[in-house]
Amino acid sequence: MVLKKAKELLESGGYTCVLTDGTAVHTSMFRGVKPLVQFLVNGTIPSGLSAADKVVGKATAYLYVLLKVKELYSLVISEPALAVLEANGIHAEYGQLVPNIINRKGDGICPFEMAVMDITDPETAYEAILRKMQEMNITIQ
Repeated sequence: MVLKKAKELLESGGYTCVLTDGTAVHTSMFRGVKPLVQFLVNGTIPSGLSAADKVVGKATAYLYVLLKVKELYSLVISEPALAVLEANGIHAEYGQLVPNIINRKGDGICPFEMAVMDITDPETAYEAILRKMQEMNITIQ
């Protein structure tokens, strides 16, 4: 029921991601990994929330693991992301399952998906994501 609410908010509010417990709602309009990294850095998100996101790749999946969400809906999810969520006990629903998330130019795999491709630990993935953000001059705030 709460996952349905998160999905409805995502689809109706113009957000890129939504986290909710059914009462409190946390949203962002930033694209990519940035909003989830902001939530982690700020430490304002309680564990056990339901989440909805437009696009979830493996990097984003690891961030949701670190945010300790209990369930997630994504419009588009990559196979590696789904495997990460399942391995960490996070229930996932999705609109479209794809082999990998494609970069914004449409000519290759998302740089964040590439950055964590061979990583199997959420903390190590987080460090790789922060390094990639720095390389790409993406600020956290």
